[in-house]
Amino acid sequence: MSATPAPCHVLTLGETMVALRGSGPLKLGGSMEVSVAGAESNVAIGLSRLGHTVRWAGAVGDDEAGELVLRTLRAEGVDVTAATRDPGAPTGLLLFEPRLPDVTRVHYYRAGSAGSRLTPAAVEAAFTTAPPPRVLHLTGITPALGPTAAESCRRALRLARDHGTQVCLDVNFRSRLWSTEQAATELREWIPYVDVLIASDDELPLCLPPHTAAATAPEKFLLDRGVREVVTKLGAAGATAHTAEGELHSPAREVRAVDAVGAGDAFVAGYLSALLDDADIATRLDRAITTGAFAVATHGDWEGAPTRTELGLLGAAGGTVLR
Repeated sequence: MSATPAPCHVLTLGETMVALRGSGPLKLGGSMEVSVAGAESNVAIGLSRLGHTVRWAGAVGDDEAGELVLRTLRAEGVDVTAATRDPGAPTGLLLFEPRLPDVTRVHYYRAGSAGSRLTPAAVEAAFTTAPPPRVLHLTGITPALGPTAAESCRRALRLARDHGTQVCLDVNFRSRLWSTEQAATELREWIPYVDVLIASDDELPLCLPPHTAAATAPEKFLLDRGVREVVTKLGAAGATAHTAEGELHSPAREVRAVDAVGAGDAFVAGYLSALLDDADIATRLDRAITTGAFAVATHGDWEGAPTRTELGLLGAAGGTVLR
C-alpha cells in the first residue's frame, strides 16, 4: 500500500540563483561567499524552519550550480520534487557588492537562465503530484523573467482557483527586470485571484487601474475588489494590515541592522506562517515583524531565518547567553 502524500501547506515558484557575496568592490577582486538566493525560495526556507511543509516549483540548469540550489533547498526541508532541470539553459547568477555599510549593489546574470524558462507544465505537475496546497505564494519577480515564466504564474493562479487554494502575492517590484508600466499591466490582471496582497506602500499603485482616484486609498480599493488582506510594508516604520474590519499597525522591532537583504521575504514567511496557524491579524503582523527583524539582524538572504522555538529570542536582554 502506497503512503498518502504529505499535505502541502504552501506552493511557491520562481527563480533561485547561485549567490556570490563579495567583501567590497567587485572590480578589486577578492574572495566571495557562495550561497543561493531567490525571493520565493527565501520564503520557502523561512516557512520550513517554522514547521510548515513547502513545495518549490522552479527550474535550474542541468549544472553544478543547479545542484547547489536543489541541495540547499532539500537540506532546509523544502520539497523540490516539482523542480525541473533545463539542459538548454544555465542556472542564474546573483552578485552582491557591498559599497557602504548600508548600501549594497546587486548584479543579476539571469537573462536566458533556466529559471526564466519555467513552463506551465511544471506548475501543473506541482499541483497534481500531491493534495493541493493551502496557499500559493507568488511574487512580481517571476512574471518579469520571460514569457513562459509569466504564463506559468497565470496558470498557477487558475489552478489555485480550481483547487480552492488561497493566493498570496508579494508585489516585489524589480526595476531592473521590467518597467512600472509592464509590471502594472501584468499584476492588475492578477488581483481577482489574490487573497493576501503584500507590498511596500510605493508598490501598491502597480495593482490599481491607470489614472484612478483609488491611488489616494489603494488599500480600500483593493479590498473592495475582493482582496481579503492588504499588508503594507513600511520598512523601519513597521507594517499595517488592512481588512474589511479595519486596519492594524505594528511597529518594527528594534535590532542592530547588519543586512537588509531578504527582510521582505522573511516578513512574508512570518505572515504566512501565522496565517497557516489560523492566528488573528495581530499575531500575523507580530510574527512577520519578528521574522523580518531576524533577517535584518543577520547576514544573508535566508540564513538567519528563525525556527519556531527561536521566535522569542528578540525579547532577550542584550548580552544574554543561553546555556
